[in-house]
Amino acid sequence: MNESSDWWRGCAIYQVYPRSYQDTTGDGSGDLKGITRRLGHIASLGVDAVWLSPFFKSPMADMGYDVSDYCAVDPMFGTLDDFDAMIAEAHRLGLRIIIDQVLSHSSDRHPWFVESRASRKNPKADWYVWADPKPDGSAPNNWLSIFGGPAWEWDSVRKQYFLHNFLTSQPDLNFHNPQVQDALLAAVKFWLDRGVDGFRLDTVNFYVHDEKLRDNPPLRMSKAAKAVQTNPYEYQNHLHDKTQPENLLFLKRFRALLNKYDNRASVGEVGDGQRSLKTVAAYTSGGDKLNMSYTFDMLGPDFSAAHVKKCITAFETSVTDGWICWAFSNHDVIRHVTRWTRPGASPAATAKYAIALLACLRGSICIYQGEELGLEEADLAFEDLVDPYGIRFWPGFKGRDGCRTPMPWQHDAPAAGFSTGKPWLPVPDTHRSLAVDQQDHAADSVLARYRQVLAFRKGEQPLVKGSIELLASPEDVLLFTREAGNEKLLCAFNFSDETLEAELPGDAVGATAIGFPGADGALNGKSLRLPPMGVFLGRMA
Repeated sequence: MNESSDWWRGCAIYQVYPRSYQDTTGDGSGDLKGITRRLGHIASLGVDAVWLSPFFKSPMADMGYDVSDYCAVDPMFGTLDDFDAMIAEAHRLGLRIIIDQVLSHSSDRHPWFVESRASRKNPKADWYVWADPKPDGSAPNNWLSIFGGPAWEWDSVRKQYFLHNFLTSQPDLNFHNPQVQDALLAAVKFWLDRGVDGFRLDTVNFYVHDEKLRDNPPLRMSKAAKAVQTNPYEYQNHLHDKTQPENLLFLKRFRALLNKYDNRASVGEVGDGQRSLKTVAAYTSGGDKLNMSYTFDMLGPDFSAAHVKKCITAFETSVTDGWICWAFSNHDVIRHVTRWTRPGASPAATAKYAIALLACLRGSICIYQGEELGLEEADLAFEDLVDPYGIRFWPGFKGRDGCRTPMPWQHDAPAAGFSTGKPWLPVPDTHRSLAVDQQDHAADSVLARYRQVLAFRKGEQPLVKGSIELLASPEDVLLFTREAGNEKLLCAFNFSDETLEAELPGDAVGATAIGFPGADGALNGKSLRLPPMGVFLGRMA
């Protein structure tokens, strides 16, 4: 295992959604022992770290993102001993463990909230965001919940509203209270002492709210843009309910705690609309806050050379001394093979093309479980849904369950080898043919390509930590260089369905093709010939 303090810079992270990875008890839900059992598969991919979505004690209203005890494992996932055993096995295999921290809000069943709502005068009365109603009894302001409706819920005991940016059962903690910050940092220390290597900070820009509770202004958008919005949350310019300057002060406290331990790291989830990369810049600059952040810029439907160029340019312009973690899929969005595969095209080809691109971008990278199999989004019936977000906005939005279905391990086993019982979400028949046992020894499988690409990337310093420079190219071609020390690579991607020629700049004409897995482009004098969805990597003199 790399013992460098900057191991996170350019690392590859594999995200595990514990409830859907491997069930060892037959109750239909994955558990920590199941993750331990499958760490060999993760290690075989050549990644550096494993990010675990929440496994803490929780009523599971939002699948564990509503924590009722920050220092306990929920019984459905196992015990603290199971967690310790998982850490030990991961470290034996050379894998680091990164755990989710849901600090912006807790469950309404957390003892802190139970005490806070009991009265306006108790030791934790100010631990959550409470506010009096307007004279007419309505909510304190116009803030909206991402999960639908107002971001305020009336409490009949305190006779006040409390803030919730997500479900009503997920009240927001009051970060303006230093005691709240102290308590949350104590929980972080608990897991540091147990040997975790890092933290993924959920909704990291939601921690602090505007103390004056000012209304959010409307977001200026075209009529066409408004017509496609399923969620009214998108109609506001969220100036006051998140991304407040005081957030930086807490992140500095968080980083100071991490710095007391060797080789620990943090990655933040930034959801801030068009300001996301500016927020990443603020949150990762200076070496005293987050190590890196990821955004939703590459988690949407747009998959084009122009869009990727725009994302790279924005990052390189905004984030001068910070670091980004790119992801194409995660537990909150439609799987990218479904989002990006064109009608009539091969999902497997899309998956192979996407991992080649991801591996070449400047930054760290995150891979979501099942992505290495080329899994498509599961199409679930309404009666199978568990996600409250999807249930709330059905049928305009089907929610997140389609990307959270169980991992298929064995094509001919019950629940595809995930569980001996009824799985908490159905396993699509289309996923069985893509199971690990079907791809494990197939030379041309998506799984094989992931292993090949990640191994190649790890051996090339320009791809891990090098700089990036975009080059002029045809509309559907993405052309850039990666450089570290005396090594310089030329990277080219054709996003179109047609063969294209790209003229090369002078110093790239003499590039020599290298054995990048799946690369099928070819040098043709002073130009580069790329077949449809073609890839080329060359070493420059």
